[in-house]
Amino acid sequence: MFTLYVILAVLMSAVLLASARAKFTRPERLVDQMSTLGLSYRILPFLGVVQVAGAAGLVVGLGWGALGVAAAAGLTLYFAGAVAAHLRAGDYRGAPPAAVLTAAAVALVVLRAAAL
Repeated sequence: MFTLYVILAVLMSAVLLASARAKFTRPERLVDQMSTLGLSYRILPFLGVVQVAGAAGLVVGLGWGALGVAAAAGLTLYFAGAVAAHLRAGDYRGAPPAAVLTAAAVALVVLRAAAL
């Protein structure tokens, strides 16, 4: 179980850091998407910080199990919120990627908790 957590945590951390980078650089496509969702582009740096913190928590969670569980639980809430935001705005193309990331975060919670 722990090995699977390590693999998924590293992959999820890479995705989170890439996404955070986009949040910090604010490409036009991302600003447009935020507008579609009814969110201000000013929230992007905050979302990027949350993603970096989640990635760090997953990695530190390799050695400190409780933090790994907490980080994965936080990411579950983050991505569930993203799914809700997409669905609320009628952005049905944006919801499935967020749903996959929600499922991956749930799997991380389960895997890390099982390896405690």
